[in-house]
Amino acid sequence: MHVGIVGYGTWLPAGRKTAADLAAATGIPEAVIALKFGVKGKPVAGLGETTAFMGLAAANKALAAAGIEGGAVDLVIWCGAQHKDYPCWLAGLYVANQIGAKQAWSFDMEAMCGSMMAALDVAKALMLTHPELSTVLLVSGYRNNDLIDLSVPETRFMLDIGSGGSALVLRKNAGRNAVLASAFRGDGSLSEMCIVPALGTKEWPPAPADVARAHFVVPDEEAFKKKLGEVTMPNFYAVIREAMKYSGLPETDIDYLAILHFKRSAHDAVLAELGLKPEQSTYLDDYGHLGQNDQVLSLELGLRDGKIRDGSRIVFVGAGLGFVWASTVIQWGPYSE
Repeated sequence: MHVGIVGYGTWLPAGRKTAADLAAATGIPEAVIALKFGVKGKPVAGLGETTAFMGLAAANKALAAAGIEGGAVDLVIWCGAQHKDYPCWLAGLYVANQIGAKQAWSFDMEAMCGSMMAALDVAKALMLTHPELSTVLLVSGYRNNDLIDLSVPETRFMLDIGSGGSALVLRKNAGRNAVLASAFRGDGSLSEMCIVPALGTKEWPPAPADVARAHFVVPDEEAFKKKLGEVTMPNFYAVIREAMKYSGLPETDIDYLAILHFKRSAHDAVLAELGLKPEQSTYLDDYGHLGQNDQVLSLELGLRDGKIRDGSRIVFVGAGLGFVWASTVIQWGPYSE
């Protein structure tokens, strides 16, 4: 028994910010943003393009690609951002209703920018243990760019964050595109090092001035950078290698790395560590970082550009604030034991 991907889709808003726009907002030279930060431009959602709207748009594309009606979906897992249309709100149930998945149940989950891999692993486990679950929709929307104040120097490392949606349709015994093993690492010592200080229960009820504080801050930039420097790359390498090992594959069998967007030097370092060529991944400098959507976007672009073909072993990998590192291996093409 296995679980395979039968449909995928992304949705990006037409609005964009270019490297020049970001340079004007931050005072950082345009060339540094485009080359060092690796952001030529990024999609940015506009009025009405809510988190759930973008996820729903991607879900409809994924269902169409799979040739599946929404009514065939047994479970919808929202694995998009917590920054949703409303607080304390289940976006997955909204999506389920909108696509006509009348018999489906749903829940929302998040591992920040590791969410798509966590959702793949959770969905696979549920599908293999619940006989009634044949078709599952994973759906994500993300516009955490709303929570970035580009005038704050300490969080300018997040200037690549944009908006978008993505979705995957999973089917039990699909016969193709099998989801193999996943691996995860976490470090809670970073949990309060980069936060949005207002509008949470830590400071409730909110004061009128809190609207101006509703953006990410780094209370101790020196400590944050030091800690990240110690743990980030080793944990990236660890979850990739562990996911391949748990899948019964040697590390050298990676054909394509669908990795989140981060600065160019870090992207290149991961490829070098794993012995991969640039053409075995896609650098998302025309998109920036779209949170939980980066891996599906990379999959879509890799297929479009002929980097992924039947037989390719794909590794999804990302990391999210908090911090969590996550990786999932996918065997693209016809499935065989």
